[in-house]
Amino acid sequence: MAIHNHGPEDKLYPSPADVYDRIKGLDQRMGLCLDIGHAARAGADPVKVVGEYAPRLFDLHIKDLAVISQKAQPIELGRGVLDIPGLVKALTRIRYTGYCSIEHEMDMNDPLPGIAESAGYFRGVVKTLSLE
Repeated sequence: MAIHNHGPEDKLYPSPADVYDRIKGLDQRMGLCLDIGHAARAGADPVKVVGEYAPRLFDLHIKDLAVISQKAQPIELGRGVLDIPGLVKALTRIRYTGYCSIEHEMDMNDPLPGIAESAGYFRGVVKTLSLE
């Protein structure tokens, strides 16, 4: 089971640190579902979070943000300011074997182009880094 951090407006789990503080003394099968966009909006660096909470990191929701602020809106991967290549490198360093879900929350009337762009960008980052 994993608890999802949900940004600065969430009173219980705004940041990954808030989730970890609530699960650290619990069974090791209780972990963190890291939403990198919400983490950044709450003031956390998603790349650092991956390293800090690696043993309890079970799932990722991946999105990008146009700017880093509490009210930031998501944008297609690669068009924003989050360090997606750094995130992939951090996941590789910890030998992450959990799930990575690309979360697309824009243009819900026609989401397919944004999903395709984000998935293509993510695949490109993974392939490029695997060639290094």
